[in-house]
Amino acid sequence: MKSIDFIVVGGGSSGCTVTHRLVKAGFQVVLLEDGPKDDSIFVQMPATFIRVIGSKRSVIYESEPQPDAGGRKTYVPQGRTLGGGSSINAMLYIRGQKEDYDEWERNGCDGWGWDNVLASFKRSENHMRLSEPFHGTNGPLRVSDTRFRHPLSQAFLKAAQQTGIPYNDDFNGEKQDGVGFYQTTTFDGRRGSTASTYLKEVENAPNLDIRTGCYVNKIIFDGDNNATGIELRNESGKIEILSVKKEIILTAGALSTPKILMLSGIGPKNQLSQHGISTLYDSPEVGENYQDHLEVSIYGRAKQPISLLGSDKGLKALSYGFQWTCFKTGLLTSNVVESGGFVDTSNCGRPDIQFHVLPTLVGDVDREPIEGHGISINPCFLRPKSRGFARLRSADPKDSMIFESGALSHRDDVDTLIRGVKLARKIIRAPAMAELISEELRPSAKENISDAEIEAHIRSHAKTVYHPVGTCRMGSDEQAVVDTKLRVNGVKGVRICDASIMPTIVSGNTNAPTIMIAERCAEFILNDE
Repeated sequence: MKSIDFIVVGGGSSGCTVTHRLVKAGFQVVLLEDGPKDDSIFVQMPATFIRVIGSKRSVIYESEPQPDAGGRKTYVPQGRTLGGGSSINAMLYIRGQKEDYDEWERNGCDGWGWDNVLASFKRSENHMRLSEPFHGTNGPLRVSDTRFRHPLSQAFLKAAQQTGIPYNDDFNGEKQDGVGFYQTTTFDGRRGSTASTYLKEVENAPNLDIRTGCYVNKIIFDGDNNATGIELRNESGKIEILSVKKEIILTAGALSTPKILMLSGIGPKNQLSQHGISTLYDSPEVGENYQDHLEVSIYGRAKQPISLLGSDKGLKALSYGFQWTCFKTGLLTSNVVESGGFVDTSNCGRPDIQFHVLPTLVGDVDREPIEGHGISINPCFLRPKSRGFARLRSADPKDSMIFESGALSHRDDVDTLIRGVKLARKIIRAPAMAELISEELRPSAKENISDAEIEAHIRSHAKTVYHPVGTCRMGSDEQAVVDTKLRVNGVKGVRICDASIMPTIVSGNTNAPTIMIAERCAEFILNDE
């Protein structure tokens, strides 16, 4: 192969995006992904994403026991395949709120205000029915409405409106407030990951080398702190060195990108020295500032066996599989989390709670669901104040990180979820839901329960929505890990363009914003050339 211009470390949402743009611009690019290809049918079928979580195409990060979450561990599944999170997530296309990005800009991220990022969102998007002023129609990322809508998902929307929450046809439009059906990264009844959209367009280009099964150990630098290449362990388990002419772009995610930096000598000096790693650049905030969205389920028992329970077994499964294979219609085209919404529960002027609604009773990575047919209404806080961190356990790249999620450590986060649970309990008792739901199972069948009882349910059942961000904070101050063009401070030839650079988490699902960040990274690179 010709000399390499760019090495992209991580073939997920952002890695496929920035690779596409650089290959289209004519650069010689190597894309490295630790996991396998995205060629599982359970990746392509939207409704079967739960089958991928826990498989070889995902990695589940496990925190230390969290004292404010009942001593439970936090489990954060992330994609480990081409497409990354966009190949295993529930496909919700949500950008967040205008105020999120304007706040980034006010706090030193010049050029990252709403007007700037909106242009990048639109450039990435190919929307099936919406256009200006908020949507794009010519980008690689396919965004559409789901082809299947479950009766329980529809009942939630009617019930929410009966409680006074307005209907919203576009959470990415003028206003985020309200309930509605989510737009999804799907097309023609299939998942539209960045691997099946962005990467698919360029995968056979002569100036692209896609390598799966490659685990990056560290970045290699010369004596002047210039990145010259990377050290990796290939699919055969052998150590290789790849040299690079221009830049290395880290897109490994909020729980792997800081690990690569620290193993390369970029991070808190006192921590690196504990593991015998020479400090190339003392960057105290690498691995700090961890943030995530947490939600808690309110469960309702269905009067009839209408939920998704049993849909993956027997004749039902065969029927749905045949329908999807032949026509790309039916239940398997559903992203499962079809409906939800955004509500201001604190009268702060913008939504602080998001609802994820599933037409089945769901558990968590470490917890089996309640038996029987029912619905899960999950209020999620949007702007957590709790913070955690990820730090090296040793200098061995194969060792897991010491991960403290900080779950529910800030009182305001608990109070926000209490308000969300109260609203969810009100919705589940509204007439449209009462037609289908016989009783609330958790937190309580009783209509009136105390805040203390709700809090106990939150601390024992709250789980992450798998949106880890913030561990390589962007900013214009000296403590920031990357500058506003995503260049790693203290060294040359390294950028980061994944969710780890978010100074604060956005008010919604993080896949679309991560793709936007990669679009902006490509723009910065191409403008510098």
